Amino acid sequence: MGELSKLINIGKKLEGQLNKVGIETFDQLKQIGSKKAWISIKAIDSSACFNRLCALEGAIQGIRWHNLSDEIKHDLKEFYNGSK
Repeated sequence: MGELSKLINIGKKLEGQLNKVGIETFDQLKQIGSKKAWISIKAIDSSACFNRLCALEGAIQGIRWHNLSDEIKHDLKEFYNGSK
């Protein structure tokens, strides 16, 4: 278990995907941002879903993804729908 799986919302599978795309630390994840990280994951896993995008953003903010503000969720949903 690495550094990322210690973050909220990040399990072993998501950590493995992040590592596979070159993201191994919280600082790297924060710098890249949830959207770019998700795009990288989507490139290696076509099943990357909206919840995974929210999980990444929640991990960056240090909160459960369910507790993201409605404004952030709306922004992420628009991004997700535009990325299909």
